[in-house]
Amino acid sequence: MILSEIGFVSLILGIVGLILGIFTTLLIDVFSSNSKIKKANETAENLKLNATNKATEIITNAQNEGKSVVKELKAEAEEEIRTKKKELSDQENRLLQREANIDKRDASLQSKEAMLDNKQNQLHQRSDDLDKREKSLEEKENSIDEQIENIAKLTVNQAKEKIMEIAKEKSALDVAKFLKEAEENAHDKANSKAQNILALAIEKYSQDVANERTTSSVTLPSDDLKGRIIGRDGRNIRAIEQLTGVDLIVDDTPEVITVSCFDPIRREIAKHSLEILIKDGRIQPGRIEEIVNKSKEEINEIIHKAGEDTLFELGINNMAKEITDTIGKLKYRTSYGQNGLQHSKQVAILCGLMAAELGADQMLAKRCGLLHDLGKALDFEQEGSHVDLGVKMAKKYGENDVVLNAIEAHHGQVEPQTLYANLVIAADTLSAARPGARSESMENYIERIEKLESISKGFKGVKEAFAISAGREIRVMVTPEEVDDLKSYKLAKDIREKIENELTYPGQIKVTVIREVRANEIAK
Repeated sequence: MILSEIGFVSLILGIVGLILGIFTTLLIDVFSSNSKIKKANETAENLKLNATNKATEIITNAQNEGKSVVKELKAEAEEEIRTKKKELSDQENRLLQREANIDKRDASLQSKEAMLDNKQNQLHQRSDDLDKREKSLEEKENSIDEQIENIAKLTVNQAKEKIMEIAKEKSALDVAKFLKEAEENAHDKANSKAQNILALAIEKYSQDVANERTTSSVTLPSDDLKGRIIGRDGRNIRAIEQLTGVDLIVDDTPEVITVSCFDPIRREIAKHSLEILIKDGRIQPGRIEEIVNKSKEEINEIIHKAGEDTLFELGINNMAKEITDTIGKLKYRTSYGQNGLQHSKQVAILCGLMAAELGADQMLAKRCGLLHDLGKALDFEQEGSHVDLGVKMAKKYGENDVVLNAIEAHHGQVEPQTLYANLVIAADTLSAARPGARSESMENYIERIEKLESISKGFKGVKEAFAISAGREIRVMVTPEEVDDLKSYKLAKDIREKIENELTYPGQIKVTVIREVRANEIAK
């Protein structure tokens, strides 16, 4: 029993010990977890504090760097603003200078226009006076005719017939003798006169159109570039002139350089090269040679493409490459301001239209029209007229006889042998004479008007001469005591011949000689 109790007590104690062990273990675990949690919290607090400090430091550094960048950007912006302001100021000064130059030119043109208007008003007034005088003369002439009929018992027509019969009888031998002598003199002087006419025509032609045909202008951003283009001791400008074969004219004209050359292709290459060099800014002999060679290639490509585009536009096939390239060269050829390629295309189109209306071969007509001025793309490279050069090249590359005759005949050197040659002549005249096709500068126009009046006044018996209708007509007033009716016809012919020999002008000029007779008597 006692053993049983002892065993029971031992069991109880064992159970209690086990429970205490478990409780103790639980307490130890709880204390250990609290310690870890506390330690973790402390670690978290430390990390949070370090992160806060690091973030504060990063923000501070970023703010400092941002202020530095803002300061630099602000300085750069201010510098750029100052530069832009200076450029705008320089540009404004240049614009003001150009505006001043334009105002001067405008004032000059207005003055010349006022002068021309004044002359025109004077001419209108004189024309009105002449009309009144002519009417008065007709009335007086009728009155005189009536008086003559009453006195002579003959009508005016009968009197004229009598006078003409007497004049014919007395002057027949004199007229025959005069005609024979005039014919002999004309034959003797024909060669020398023809040579003089040709010399004068060539001289006048070259003087009147030299500026139009031989110069181009290159605009500069500023006059400072003139010195850079000339270069040290002129080496840059010499390099450009030697490589392109042109003359560069650097004068006092603001922001402009003039390129002078008879060859329009060379002139275009030089102009194109200068424009590239000005944009590039590197102007020195090595760079100049590189740019000029590149410009030559580009211009040749432009020429070839212009020829091909023209043939495609007109629908013309089977054209030799050499002729195609020559057609493209007409892009840089002008006559009185009219572009050579555009003129040839217009003539081709007009020929095709007229041929279609007449039931002829439209493509052949276009071909004749397009090639009629082919020689104008060669006359600055080779000797000879543009007609002869065009015929020679067309024949060399197998063009048929119809095309050759159209080229030869379009300026009247040979007779047109086909319908197509006549179509080319008509289309060429239409294209050149249409309004706005060809231009003439104001200086050349005024010079031509003054020369026209001066030529007319140079003849004996001429009192006044007035050019009217924009130089299309010259009216010549003569002294009736020195120039009779028959001499008036001869005077008009002489003036016409001198104008043809000494002036270059588009179209025609009409010469009108006006003779006025006043008979005054006082009845007492």
